[in-house]
Amino acid sequence: MMATWIIGDVHGCFVTLKRLLDRIEFDPEKDWIIQVGDLANKGPGTLEVLRWAKGLGDRFRMVLGNHDLHLLARAAGRRKRKEDTLDLVLHAPDRDVLLAWLAVQPLTLSMGETVVVHAGFMPSWSLEEAEKMARECEAVLRGGGIGDLYARRKVVWSSGLEGLDRTAAALGILTRIRTVRPDGRPLLGYWGPKKDAPKGAKPWFENSAIVAEGWTTVFGHWATLGVFHGPGAICLDSGCVYGGSLSAMRLEDGEIVDVELREG
Repeated sequence: MMATWIIGDVHGCFVTLKRLLDRIEFDPEKDWIIQVGDLANKGPGTLEVLRWAKGLGDRFRMVLGNHDLHLLARAAGRRKRKEDTLDLVLHAPDRDVLLAWLAVQPLTLSMGETVVVHAGFMPSWSLEEAEKMARECEAVLRGGGIGDLYARRKVVWSSGLEGLDRTAAALGILTRIRTVRPDGRPLLGYWGPKKDAPKGAKPWFENSAIVAEGWTTVFGHWATLGVFHGPGAICLDSGCVYGGSLSAMRLEDGEIVDVELREG
């Protein structure tokens, strides 16, 4: 029987990814993989992960995460960060092919009653609004505009923004949001556990218009939240690269399977 598996943040942990694929008995002849973003960076095997994903053809789909965007930005000349593990990709003979493939991946995917995004949405956004924002961002990324968007990374989303400021702020929401302030503004800097969030701050998915519309959002990015299943929201980031595990959910029945980190 065919299955569609949604996999959490891989972060270049290729050995662990292969163990997870064995555990779920993934068959590329009949199964599909959807990945919530952050294929790249921090772990040792980003190059192998990208080659594997691209090699699956239409059996693999993903949404871009903030670390995937950072890889594209590095290729466009942005500075290296201390935790980066991207040099093997940037010096690989097939780097241009891999980066071109990565650059055209979407920021959201929707199927049935499920939508996949790396981090989340503004609580006020409908799915129609969110997908419009995603398509605007994708158009800039596919036009080689990652540098313009990265230069505006500190622009915080508000409904009155225009032009590239609006696009960059929307990209920040889709790939970096976890919580929102009591007044509804995004709190992009907080990465800790849900219970320790600043006073009054709430997860983006509480009081979400997209949840109210009946959609279930599957996302990653929030390692300290871990595997989480709430009303209309499922997180699959179980902190693999930080010593946790790598998780996958079978879309057809919601079964979750995970394997502990094991690299090297």
